[in-house]
Amino acid sequence: MNYKIASVCCLLWALCGTGCKQKTTSSSHSTSGTEITSADAETQVTTHYAKGFTVKYLSDNCRLVDVQDPQKHGGKTFHFALIDKNTEAKNIPSGYTVIYVPVDRVICMTSLQLSNFIKLGAVNKVSGITSSRHLFNKEMKERLKSGAAQKIGIEGNFDNELIMGINPDVIFISPFKRGGYDAMREVGIPLIPHLGYKETSPLGQAEWVKFIGLFTGQEAQANKLFSATEKRYNELKQLASNVKKRPVVFSGELRGGNWYAVGGKSFLAQLFRDAGADYFLRNDSTSGGVTLDFETVYNQAEDVDYWRIVNSFKGNFSYETLKGEDARYADFKAFKERKVVYCNMSKTPFYESMPVEPEVVLADFIHVFHPDLLPNHKPGYYELLK
Repeated sequence: MNYKIASVCCLLWALCGTGCKQKTTSSSHSTSGTEITSADAETQVTTHYAKGFTVKYLSDNCRLVDVQDPQKHGGKTFHFALIDKNTEAKNIPSGYTVIYVPVDRVICMTSLQLSNFIKLGAVNKVSGITSSRHLFNKEMKERLKSGAAQKIGIEGNFDNELIMGINPDVIFISPFKRGGYDAMREVGIPLIPHLGYKETSPLGQAEWVKFIGLFTGQEAQANKLFSATEKRYNELKQLASNVKKRPVVFSGELRGGNWYAVGGKSFLAQLFRDAGADYFLRNDSTSGGVTLDFETVYNQAEDVDYWRIVNSFKGNFSYETLKGEDARYADFKAFKERKVVYCNMSKTPFYESMPVEPEVVLADFIHVFHPDLLPNHKPGYYELLK
């Protein structure tokens, strides 16, 4: 560890002192002999779609939250005991890190995490983010402008002194990405994995708003918001379930000679299915990104009905613009028939709101694939490229 990092760590330890925000019991994990109880029906958090976290309720206003990779059974599990600030932590099972809630200052490492705070109206608790690129939220922009929130750098290259100044209650992280959290871990800042990005269903990803609600003390609000999302999403799914013709859609673009798309088990592929369409990689078993060459994509998508594209383009993106990027694009049927489904991230709050609004995305796709079902729908993110 170099001198600068060592100095930061020492100072942070001094700031933490006996008031350090976390307490970790022994490394073993056991809940045997622990009384499990139920919370009030309105505030109790249960998961129906999300596979990455579970919640158990103890007496004494304690919630046991277990976090794991939604795509990897038997992988590492992270354990947290959320304790009301005015409640003494008692009889906490071994292996659980104690977090006193509601938290007041947090750092978000991803736009997906920030989207949960925006949905809950809790942006005032966000004191640090990694980047303001593609940021639309006016309140968050104002917090950055006023100094109430700071940009802390990117994963793998954080400004540790700045983080020390923020003195966050917790930091929400993506532990399976680039990382760079060692210095923060050493000074006792609780690092909370937020794995919503690894959920393979749209409602599973959106349900992580309940996870954040546990930390902000907004469980009832999170439950209510998600219930509305779930209800509308399932209504739309049912609407498209009996369509007579299911168009096929492919996704992605060439970048540096490679075609980047997502696998057949991804949440995007699920959105297409729920919108009454089939994904061109529907037989693929991958849930994350896939890299293909142009020839492979062309062989599978030459005669496909629709082409989904998301990018960030300053100005008006058009078919001529698309053809200018690669003349071969014009050979796709979807290009010829003007059936490119497009979202411009420079004009739409895609990253900071789309994850918590799958019902809006689903409606967009249904409106494109089956316009007779939602003739009056106003696009939120996606529409046919003009």
